[in-house]
Amino acid sequence: MLRVLCDVHISYRVVKFFEVEGIETIHINNILDGSETKDSKIRKWADENNFVLITKDSDFRNSHFISGSPRKLLKIELGNISTKILLDMLKSNFSLIEESFAKSQCYMELGRDYIKVV
Repeated sequence: MLRVLCDVHISYRVVKFFEVEGIETIHINNILDGSETKDSKIRKWADENNFVLITKDSDFRNSHFISGSPRKLLKIELGNISTKILLDMLKSNFSLIEESFAKSQCYMELGRDYIKVV
């Protein structure tokens, strides 16, 4: 079952989108130390609770490939786009997101003109 943790720079509208789709979704600002939570605590919490971390932060991509944590990561590589455009991209790729993150470990990168799944 897909569970989503949104990092600090991800809009609450993204949280709402996933909730409407029936997906358990939490924003980092509402758990642990909120926006002050260290990346290592975020990674550990996401892994221990089997959440996909959605972030714009490249540090998480690096740690995913170096140490395997977070195990499930959706990296947003869209620059400063509107939340509406991000939501449209998430909607149009929702099935792929669900399917990809059913695995025990997955990295997905969402760019302007591409989606990369590893």
